[in-house]
Amino acid sequence: MTDLTALLDGLGPHTPRIGLGGGPLGNHGVAISDDDAAATVREAWDLGIRYFDTAPHYGLGLAERRLGEALRGRPRKEFIISSKVGRLIVPAEQPREFDDDGFIVPGDQTRQWDFSAAGVERSLDSSLERLGLDYIDILLVHDPDQAWPGAAREGLDSLARLKADGRVGAVGIGTNSTAGLETFIDDGTVDVIMLANRYSLLTDDALEPVLEPARRAGVAVVAVGVFGTGLLATPRPVAGASLEYRAADRAAIERAEAIADVCEAHGTDLPTAAIAYPLLHPAVQAVALGMRSPAEAAANVRRAAATVPAALWVALADAGLVPAPVA
Repeated sequence: MTDLTALLDGLGPHTPRIGLGGGPLGNHGVAISDDDAAATVREAWDLGIRYFDTAPHYGLGLAERRLGEALRGRPRKEFIISSKVGRLIVPAEQPREFDDDGFIVPGDQTRQWDFSAAGVERSLDSSLERLGLDYIDILLVHDPDQAWPGAAREGLDSLARLKADGRVGAVGIGTNSTAGLETFIDDGTVDVIMLANRYSLLTDDALEPVLEPARRAGVAVVAVGVFGTGLLATPRPVAGASLEYRAADRAAIERAEAIADVCEAHGTDLPTAAIAYPLLHPAVQAVALGMRSPAEAAANVRRAAATVPAALWVALADAGLVPAPVA
């Protein structure tokens, strides 16, 4: 069992329940400079963020290197790091000009699936070197559903050994899929589930198969992708907004517009509600948000600190736009 809320509270009385998601630090979709990456982390820190999520996958290790450099010199006991295993970063046999997996970085390296004990330990060692740390607070098996059947179990068995040896703190799975998670929650294999794009104002796919079992078992859930990769990131949906990395369809846009109408009627905006909504569920102990600039970090912290009226959730539920609030 991992009480991530208690861990965050223990870092300071004003630590928000949001974390900095490291994808943008790895040039996901948009290239940013090292200076901009450092300034983003610095602004997040100055505003109280103490939870930082990253992965070798993000920019072929670039996000980890940038995050480690930005946090260098900070007291280690004053922040929480989560990273992931399952993809080793190795030299590419056929180098490309750029990475072909959504990150704007040179393509001289590539990803190699490996959930074995040796592969997971190698991945951890590489992450620690890039981050400049000697331990990681939360280590997650990354996207095992995209690899092969049994990858999640293999990876979790490998993580269990590292946890027993004291090399990592909490362990779990980071994924876009709800498939099979209830089994790992019920058998006590996972401390943390990081779930992307499966529980937000636009979808409650994870409510019954993941969040309710997690609540019963005391497993911490970190919600990711709460802006739907773009559609909920602005006060009103904008032309060309994405939903799960594809152009949002008309039905999704109309639903987002309807939610925005209700938000405005209750004195809040769509992004603020998008951050707050997952945290209503007791199992969701933090929300990780991608941030690529100091301005984005400031906006996210401001919205996370905003008071959202309970009447908003009732109105959205009455309109059939979200399930009834979870008590």
